This record gives sequence, C-alpha cells and structure tokens, in this order.
Amino acid sequence: MAVKHLLILGGTAEARELARRVAITIAKKVRVTTSLAGRRAKAPALPGEVRIGGFGGVGGLVEYLRENAVDFVIDATHPFSAVISDHANAAATATGVPRLQLLRPLWKLPPAAKWIEADDLADAARDLPRFARRVFLTTGVRGLGAFSGLDDIWFLVRLMDPPAEPPPLARLELIIGKPPFKFEDERAILTDHDIDTLVTKHSGGDATAAKVFAAAEAGVKIVLIRRPPPEPGPVAETVDDAFQWIEDRL
Repeated sequence: MAVKHLLILGGTAEARELARRVAITIAKKVRVTTSLAGRRAKAPALPGEVRIGGFGGVGGLVEYLRENAVDFVIDATHPFSAVISDHANAAATATGVPRLQLLRPLWKLPPAAKWIEADDLADAARDLPRFARRVFLTTGVRGLGAFSGLDDIWFLVRLMDPPAEPPPLARLELIIGKPPFKFEDERAILTDHDIDTLVTKHSGGDATAAKVFAAAEAGVKIVLIRRPPPEPGPVAETVDDAFQWIEDRL
C-alpha cells in the first residue's frame, strides 16, 4: 500500500500532538508535513517534515496540495486563524482532498464567573472604560492597537515572544510567557498586579485555561473575544477524534 501524505496546518498544541502520534504509530502508512505560519521567533521541534510560511492564498495552497500529492488535510490552526481556515476549505474543495478541522472546545466557565463576550478587539476596547482600570491583556501581539486610546487604563500585556516594537499603549507592563500556564501562577499574576479585568480570546483548550478559571475564582471580570465560526465540513474537538479520522481513511 502506498504511503499517504498528511498535511497538518499547525501552530497549536493539538497539531504538535497529532503529528507526534502519527509519527509514532502509523509512520509506515502516513508521512506527515506540518505547515507553520512562521510568526514565532523559534519554531518548535516537530516530527516529520516541517514547512514555514504562507502558501500565497487559495491558489498557492491548491498548487501545493497537487504538487506534493497531499492525500488529506487537517486544519489544526489556532481557532482565531480564520483566513487560513477559509483558504484550507476552499483549496480542499477545489482539489477534492479530504479536510478535517481540529477545533478545541470552548471553555465552560463556572456559574459564578463574571464574563461577557465581545465581537472583536475593537468591541472589547469600547466596553473596557465602563468597568476596567487594571487589565490583564492576553490577546496576542496583533491587534493591540485597538486598545491604544485607553489612556486611563493600565495594561499587563503577556506575549509569547518579545515584540518587534513596543505595544502602542500609554500605561503598561509587558511580560513574556509560553503555555501551558499553571493555575497557581495565573492566580498570583492577578493578585500581584491588582487585576480587575481579564481580556482574552475565547480560544478554548487546556494550555491557556488557567487564567480564565483563576479570574473566575478571584471575581475578576472576564471579557472573551468571540471565536469565529468553524468552516463548513467535518470538525473534530480532540486529537483522538482527529487521529481516528485519519485511520478511517487508510
């Protein structure tokens, strides 16, 4: 039987675990290529082949699928990577390559949590002056400009890598950290910096959940940026389900 070619659109913990599992258990049947956008300062070590950078839109991804004889695609990008997910759906449809979206479930916040949803970063920024004075901001480096006019609010900004330029905020402290984060550490951050509001994307997943549950326990207001809807087609919520989807196609 010919070896199948799996393309994982990666960048998440789930993508790394799926690539590892494929390499360990079914490498004789499936070779895996993980594609990373290249936004991180240092790419993680991954089994199989790794490619860095974009494809050049839908047309470029179609060309890649055909030239590299890709048999199936798993879109395991970040839940907020709506553009690449849209391109993956369009390219898979155009080529007839089976595609699965691996999309971690949303967090289930405790009943006592004080939380609201915002449509996007700009929507969250409009809401903050009504109730926030000291904000823990963990929405990533892109889009920080949405909060740039809120000069009366102090921000604690956490990023995974040092930014190329200082965040455009009048009052801030910058910290660098990579998930997974421990509940005790997140609780200490909220307490030590006297945080009254957490702003984060409603990404779901275990690696970054601790901040949300620590905020809920502390009575800190939580603003969740609403997640884009999934693309049409099959969706798996766990690595186990995604792996089974692969096996079903062998």
